[in-house]
Amino acid sequence: MGLRVHFTAEDLARIRIAQGPDPMWEIVLSATLLDGTAGRAVFDPWRAGARSRLRDRLPRQDARLIRYLAPRTGDFPDFLTPVRATTDLDDGIEAVRATPARRLRQDLAVLPAAPTWARPLADSARTALTGLGNALHRYYHAALGPYWPRIQALVDADRTARSRALLRHGVDGLLHSLRPTLDWTPSVLTAPYPVDRDLHLDGRGLLLVPSVFCWRTPVTLIDTELPPVLVYPVAHRPGWCAGPAARPGSGSLAALLGTTRASALRAVEDGCTTTELARRTGTTAPTASQHTYILREANLIVSTRHRNTVVHTLTPLGAALLHANT
Repeated sequence: MGLRVHFTAEDLARIRIAQGPDPMWEIVLSATLLDGTAGRAVFDPWRAGARSRLRDRLPRQDARLIRYLAPRTGDFPDFLTPVRATTDLDDGIEAVRATPARRLRQDLAVLPAAPTWARPLADSARTALTGLGNALHRYYHAALGPYWPRIQALVDADRTARSRALLRHGVDGLLHSLRPTLDWTPSVLTAPYPVDRDLHLDGRGLLLVPSVFCWRTPVTLIDTELPPVLVYPVAHRPGWCAGPAARPGSGSLAALLGTTRASALRAVEDGCTTTELARRTGTTAPTASQHTYILREANLIVSTRHRNTVVHTLTPLGAALLHANT
């Protein structure tokens, strides 16, 4: 079984990459992972923290509703991840609340029959949609909010790697860079998938959405009439969410006060490899590697391996520190 995304020449000219992590996709995909065991080494530290905060901050009825809409296995409704791509949580939740009744009924049909407590939502009651929006908002702030800078950093690192592949090797290079999750053989992008499915883009193009909580296989919308979206997992390793975020004044940040390391941070602003960093700062590769280690420990950069290359990019904290001192 697998997913096959079919491109025309027009589609290849209309590929886009989301500007950052999409809060709605991350909410839904994280909810499907919360009660499971998939990716234990990668997600268990997040699960422990998220479950603890959700017990304290998410009312039981909200948790029950989210578990129903985003089950651990199987499909979830398209309306939870609006096609209006956005990096803004409030815009995404407002789009969910504004779901037309006909779309709501159609999308909910992918789930088992609604239990009694969920029927107001199935009946398109506005108060139920408002309640759902509030539940999603509370879930985000308890389960994702504390990790959002790290999520942004991982997605930004992935976007940098895809952009470099596009600049160096064109659209073919961009699509080839999605390996091993997806395999590109002109003019079809393929991947393992829970069901056998063909997605014909038919000139509409494709929005690629890198995601931290997409695991193993890509995800796409169920309704093929909607603008095509393909969500794929970013590279992350165990420990990506562990430990408190560094703050100005901490010991590791104090190490950045040296002139050379400040130059290294500035050199990473548009993304670079260790070799490029050494060239930009006039240092040796081992010295540049030491700088990236300290910057990474201070939560100012993130380093992501793509094939045989490690790309360094700023975290939101690193960008804020750099921009505050320019």
